[in-house]
Amino acid sequence: MTEVRFYHLRTKTPDRALPEILGKVLEQGRRAVVRTVDEKEAERLNEYLWTFDPESFLPHGTAKDGAAEDQPVWLTHTDENPNSADTLIVTGGASAGHVGDFRLCCEMLDGHDEAALKESRARWQSYREKGYNVTYWQQTDKGGWEQKKSG
Repeated sequence: MTEVRFYHLRTKTPDRALPEILGKVLEQGRRAVVRTVDEKEAERLNEYLWTFDPESFLPHGTAKDGAAEDQPVWLTHTDENPNSADTLIVTGGASAGHVGDFRLCCEMLDGHDEAALKESRARWQSYREKGYNVTYWQQTDKGGWEQKKSG
C-alpha cells in the first residue's frame, strides 16, 4: 500500500527543501517523479536543480531533455511515470493522480501559503478515504523533520 507523507515546510522554502528530499530518495537507490503545477514550473525547477549548489549534483530531466527512462528524477506537470519511479513528490499545489502506482507520495506544503494548507486538508481526507497510509511531518526550527500525530 502506498504511503503518503505530508511535509509541512516551516523554516525552508519548497525550493530549499526539494533537493534535500530528492537527495534522500537517491541515497536509497530509488527513483522519483516530481509533479509540478505546470510546464513552466517544471522547467524552472529543472534550471534550479542544476544551479542550487555548485558542490552538489542531482541527476534529473524533463520532457525537453528526453530519455526519461535514464533519469533518476523526472520533473513533469503531467500525470506520468516514464522513469519507473517508486516515489512521487508533489509540489506547488499540483494534483497527484495515480498515487497508488507509487510506493511513496510526498506532498510538500508551503507553511506560508494558507490557501495551499487549506487545500491539503481535502487531499489528506481523500487519501485516507482511499485507504492510503497517511502521515504528517512538520519541519522543526532547526530544519529537520518531526512526525506529528495525525487524526
